[in-house]
Amino acid sequence: MPRTSAIECPGCPPLRALTTDALGLIKVVEVHGNPGILKVVERWGQPDASSGVLAASYADDKIEPLLAVARKNGSVEILNSLNGESLCNTHTKQFGLSDTSRQDDHIVGLHLLKTKGINLSSRVATLLLCMENGNGCLKSIPMSGVLHDSDIGSQMSFNVCSAGKILCSSLAKSENFALFGGKGVEVNTWDLGNCTRIWTAKSPRPNSLGLSPPPWFTAASFLSEEDHRKIAAGTNNHQVRLYDTSAQRRPVMSVDYRETPIKAVCPDLHGYKVYVGNASGDLGSFDIRTGKLLGGFTGKCSGSIRSIRKHPELSVIASCGLDCYLRVWDTNTRQLLSTVFLKQHLTNVIFDSHFSYEGPGGNRHAQPSATQVHDYDSAGDNETVEDEVLPSARSSEASKMSKRSKTKKLDKEELPTSDNGQVYETKETNEIKKRRSKIARQEDEDDGIGDTATQSEVEDGEKSSEKHGKRLKPKKRKVSA
Repeated sequence: MPRTSAIECPGCPPLRALTTDALGLIKVVEVHGNPGILKVVERWGQPDASSGVLAASYADDKIEPLLAVARKNGSVEILNSLNGESLCNTHTKQFGLSDTSRQDDHIVGLHLLKTKGINLSSRVATLLLCMENGNGCLKSIPMSGVLHDSDIGSQMSFNVCSAGKILCSSLAKSENFALFGGKGVEVNTWDLGNCTRIWTAKSPRPNSLGLSPPPWFTAASFLSEEDHRKIAAGTNNHQVRLYDTSAQRRPVMSVDYRETPIKAVCPDLHGYKVYVGNASGDLGSFDIRTGKLLGGFTGKCSGSIRSIRKHPELSVIASCGLDCYLRVWDTNTRQLLSTVFLKQHLTNVIFDSHFSYEGPGGNRHAQPSATQVHDYDSAGDNETVEDEVLPSARSSEASKMSKRSKTKKLDKEELPTSDNGQVYETKETNEIKKRRSKIARQEDEDDGIGDTATQSEVEDGEKSSEKHGKRLKPKKRKVSA
């Protein structure tokens, strides 16, 4: 049985996520309610170890979102992520990428081009694929069921490395640049327009013994949506490296994280954070400006983390791995919000940003209707008018009530008396008597005397204003004929 955490989960906001696993299943997990818990609502495919999903890419379109998956047996499938319908199924042998001399030559990088590569009217999709041996291609595929060799469209092939093993790849937001790295392969970036290498990293400076570790990159990603020159990479010797291709070839920053290899790297595309997961289940966040560890996420995972994904709108991230759990975390507090056990070793997690939950009675976060808003506004206006018309009356009543409460408190005060009932003449008794007489005089003035005095003052003011008005009237001038 997997080891679980005893930390209480407060729940997460409504969201929809898709997960892939080592048996080739695709599961849809949703959260209904705010806050809510993760629940599996759909499962697509049949369990088969030979069809395990190695890589996945998602085109988050509002009308027809597409999900592309690369399986262990070399097949590439494109599905409709709303209902799981298979739109295209092909194999890497049709692309000429598989190396027949290697039995373990699997697909490492799969990217479905979203802005340029999908044409829904002509039902054509463009994929970027990369194998472990370094063979890569950029191909256009018609989405018309099972493909034949004659159905493959235009393609551009390239070779990422001559030796080594590719383990990670990433595609820039503009879809014009891609990066690759692996065991014995330094991180390098490619221009997909003409399929040429434009930058290659250089190993860090040797240590005091004159030794530098061989390149072994296990995870890599672009840091910014607008700038493809910033790169974050994780290594097998538990290092997180930050590269700036416009500045230098060596890493501008390198920090150690725990003691096990880095298996997943996810940048916060709208901020200055990068989320890192390693083989022992540790999940933490770094500030890319200073390289400082901001903190670890509450609740340790019990297996290797293989995928981390940041929600494009909400301040949450999801992680999954070999412990078969999907976890959702709050990026601000680093608290665990919700978990769900999915039974298989998970390989990828993807968010659906266009998901909106509507309960049985409609949207739970609906705005009030126009009539409700009108009634509310009118009621609010009446209250404000009443406050403006009678401010003095309310203030005078409030002052009277406060004075009466004071007299009640003074009446309740017990004066020191003797056995015969006679009050002792002390400083305390004299002060209480003075306060009582003062408050009684103020109440008499508020009940009638103060009002008449104010009225007389107003009459005198009116008479004086009439006199001044008469004095200030201009004299009539005689006009000569």
